Amino acid sequence: MTADPRLDLLFKEYYDRLVFFSWQITKDKQQSEDIAQDAFIAYWQQRNEIVSHPVAIKNFLYRSVKNASLNVVRHTRVVGQFQNSHPGTEPAEEYILEAIISAEIIAEVNLAIESLPPHLIKLTRLSFLEGKKNHEVAEELEMSVNTVKKQKQRVLELLKMSLHPELIILLVTYGTFFTRE
Repeated sequence: MTADPRLDLLFKEYYDRLVFFSWQITKDKQQSEDIAQDAFIAYWQQRNEIVSHPVAIKNFLYRSVKNASLNVVRHTRVVGQFQNSHPGTEPAEEYILEAIISAEIIAEVNLAIESLPPHLIKLTRLSFLEGKKNHEVAEELEMSVNTVKKQKQRVLELLKMSLHPELIILLVTYGTFFTRE
């Protein structure tokens, strides 16, 4: 038995961002993967009761992941593990909104990076995602430091052209959010 192509497309579009969203709440990657998968199962079981508009489906998935993630946090707190690793209370609604926004931003940035030429993707990963210094990137890619600098400028220009202006504003506004652990 093969899966419905509509579910496959939905899964490909939202799975990674839902896992990331859940992970920001639970801090447990395996649990987050399970929660995201369960959200798709719940959607598929209830698809006839949910408006088939993309925004309604997206809202259902995020709400399902949010609720399941918060349930995990509550359960963990009850058994005492939550207090050791995450002092405080349940994440505030503002934090939940930030988590959704950052998951969406990261998905858009990753799509923009993947649309770059292959040699620029590697440079982008090394420079911006792995945080290597120009001379380290130059050594690894066997090019001059000046070439690395020029290519990094080119990457930024290409990303600015492919990302929506609102997304760039959100990146600037929530930029420090991406470095949270």
